[in-house]
Amino acid sequence: MSGKPVDNVFYGTSSWTDPTLVKSKAFYPADAGNPEKRLRFYAEHFPLVEVDASFYALPSERNARLWAERTPAHFVFNVKAFGLMTQHAVNTKSLPEPIRDMLPAETASKARVYPRDLPRDALDAVWDMFAGALQPLADAGKLGAILYQFPQWFAASRDNVAYLRELAERSPAQPAIEFRGAGWMKEGKQERTLGLLREIGATYVVVDEPQGFKTSVPPVVAATSPDLAMIRFHGHNAENWEKRGISAAERFKYLYDEDELRKWVAPARELAGEAQQLHVLMNNCYADYGVRNAAQFAELLAED
Repeated sequence: MSGKPVDNVFYGTSSWTDPTLVKSKAFYPADAGNPEKRLRFYAEHFPLVEVDASFYALPSERNARLWAERTPAHFVFNVKAFGLMTQHAVNTKSLPEPIRDMLPAETASKARVYPRDLPRDALDAVWDMFAGALQPLADAGKLGAILYQFPQWFAASRDNVAYLRELAERSPAQPAIEFRGAGWMKEGKQERTLGLLREIGATYVVVDEPQGFKTSVPPVVAATSPDLAMIRFHGHNAENWEKRGISAAERFKYLYDEDELRKWVAPARELAGEAQQLHVLMNNCYADYGVRNAAQFAELLAED
C-alpha cells in the first residue's frame, strides 16, 4: 500500500471508522486504539477517505479541525451530505438545538422529519451549519467533494432538476451526485441527465452495484466535471441489495476478486484522463474488505 496518490487518482474507502473494520483487527494495529491513531494510520496507507457520519448528523467544526491536523498535506476528505440535504428523513434529535428551536411544535414532536417538514429558515440554517463546520478542512486544502446521495424516490422531475441546480450553487465544495433511483439513467434519459450535471458543474458518480433490480443504476462511465470524476464501488451482494431491516455492513458485504477489479482499470484511466482528479472509493465496508480492495485497485492502476 502507498499513502501517495497514483498520478491524479485518489483512492480509499467510504469509512475509516466502520465498526466491523475495527472489530476485524485485520487492518488497524493493536496500538491504534482510539480515533486519532486510527485516522493517522489510515492516512499513511490511503490518500482519500469519505466521511459517512455526516449523513446522520451535521458535522462539527472541532472534528473537521482535528481531521485536518491528523492527516498529511496530500490527504483529501470527501464528505457525505446531511440527510436533509438529499431529501432523506433524519432523526429530529440529531438536529442541533438552534435548528430544533426554529421548528413548529408539531414538527419538533416528530421522531423523524423530512425537508418538507422544515420551514425555509431552518433548512437554510442546515446548509450554513454544514458549510461552516467543514471550513477547517477547506482552509487546509483537504476538502474534496460533497457527496449528495439521493434516495430511490428522488425521481427525474422538473422540481428535482431545479433542486439540483440550487444545490450546485450552495454546495461548499465540488458537488458529486449519486442517484439511487434508476430513472435518471434509463436509456433515453442518460444524456439529458449527464448534460444537466455538466451544465451545473457537478460530478456524476459512476457506480458499480448489483444489477437486475428496478432501482439498479447502470455502470455508465462518464466525466461531467473537468475538476473531478468519481467511482464508488458498492459490491455485488444482490441477495441483500434491497433487503429491509439489515445493516449497511450486511448490504455491502462483498469482497471483489482481482478479475472484477481489473475490468474497471480501463474505465478508471479513461476518467482520470478527462478530469483533473479521479476519486475511487470502496463502499464495500465490511470487515477489511474495503481497504483490501482499495489497495488492490491502486496496485492494478499502477501496472504498466
